[in-house]
Amino acid sequence: MNSGTPGRLRFGSRSRIKTGRDFSRVKAQGRRLVLGSLIANWAELPAGSISRLGVVTSKKIGGAVVRNRVRRALRENFRQHQYELSGPVDLVLIGRPSIHEKDFDGIRKDFLTIMIKAGLLRKTETTKI
Repeated sequence: MNSGTPGRLRFGSRSRIKTGRDFSRVKAQGRRLVLGSLIANWAELPAGSISRLGVVTSKKIGGAVVRNRVRRALRENFRQHQYELSGPVDLVLIGRPSIHEKDFDGIRKDFLTIMIKAGLLRKTETTKI
């Protein structure tokens, strides 16, 4: 599912991490990278699995409007780049308080930078930072 060229970029229910147990598993068994305004935790999945995303935004970031804007931006970046992942992963992105100062392009830059440094994203012509 994650390899090849997509017909349409989707981010449906199957692409989301929903349960606390899955968030905890990724944190406990996966790897972690802190960079800029993001913290990424990820755990590799068996080949043929679908990559999933979970987003955590605490009240330290700001009010509900700000937290929702950050979550939407992170989900949109994942949706656009999910087929460029080097392999299937469960990815949990945690927004740090400094993320509220960034616009969509700033969040995109942090997202791509952390994904490339973590080795999760194949570098293609669409992954320009």
